[in-house]
Amino acid sequence: MALEDGTVYLGYGFGAITETQGEVVFNTSMAGYQEMLTDPSYGGQILVPTYPLQGNYGIYEGDAESERVRVRGYVVREWCPTPSNRESDTTLDDYLRTAGVPGIHGIDTRALTRRLRTAGVMMGVIGSEGTPEEALVRLQSSPSYGSLDFVDEVSSAAGYTWEEGENGEPDRRIVVLDEGLKYNILRHLRSRGCVVTVVPSRTSFEEIMKLRPDGVLLSPGPGDPIHLDYIVETAKQLLGRVPTMGICLGHQVIARALGAETYKLKFGHRGGNHPVKESATGKVHITSQNHGYAVLEEGLPSGLEVSHVNLNDGTVEGLTHRDMPVLTIQYHSEASPGPLDNEYLFDRFLKLVRKNG
Repeated sequence: MALEDGTVYLGYGFGAITETQGEVVFNTSMAGYQEMLTDPSYGGQILVPTYPLQGNYGIYEGDAESERVRVRGYVVREWCPTPSNRESDTTLDDYLRTAGVPGIHGIDTRALTRRLRTAGVMMGVIGSEGTPEEALVRLQSSPSYGSLDFVDEVSSAAGYTWEEGENGEPDRRIVVLDEGLKYNILRHLRSRGCVVTVVPSRTSFEEIMKLRPDGVLLSPGPGDPIHLDYIVETAKQLLGRVPTMGICLGHQVIARALGAETYKLKFGHRGGNHPVKESATGKVHITSQNHGYAVLEEGLPSGLEVSHVNLNDGTVEGLTHRDMPVLTIQYHSEASPGPLDNEYLFDRFLKLVRKNG
């Protein structure tokens, strides 16, 4: 494996034996590797878990957060070839191989993480053919992560209704704009009595309104929101007309639709242990996060208010609006993996929906 700054890490391949390129990022969660691998917000990225052992409880189909593996590559200290879990369907090695995703093990992931914390995230390459220098030449001729729109790559190709799980008597219709959503968002909405319809990221305002939604949720997803003017324009038309919630990338899109700016973080927030303070109550919640961009607090447009703040670096973690039914968060209220502290935010959103009529 090689980073764009020329740093080389030698290890052993597992999963698919092929070359891959992507932005190299790390996640500090101690468990939930299958949920991370299938999280569409990792589109275009090579994932490095900081916890050293991966694959020890195998792979269970019910733990997937989307229809397939989304990471470009997987970098671990050690992977377990003989998982211990009666529900396991296959091994981590077989899972990656079937998905066509390469992995590398046997490297010092602590040193790699420290490198990314110091220098910031950067492009990298995993390969087994030729020399590291040759792989670096190929990497340097490839587009950077921040120059591409990955939402088109991970969004659903067609709309569908989510019907998994019990939800009792249907109460409200929620449309979820899929920028790279995780299934657990849909599970939470359905369990709260919602009829849940998912639509592709390029669905227009007019098409969404034909579904007669009581509320709209803009999902998480990968990449720089600066490339998503087509979703920002849809959000502009939705805001003020229907209660709207944004999670992670959805939060950034709504902020941009209201005139705020976004920027790239040095190494992002990725893990299940990030403390976030709620401004109105002073309560601190431990959150699950996976993002490399944030909303700039300076110069926030009139009406927008910061509702949550990251206690590690002071970045904006949530927004509300004084005059419109809008709720956004930068972190993952659906967790998967992560703590369950923040499921209340779905209840808060549905309270806005019911209040609106």
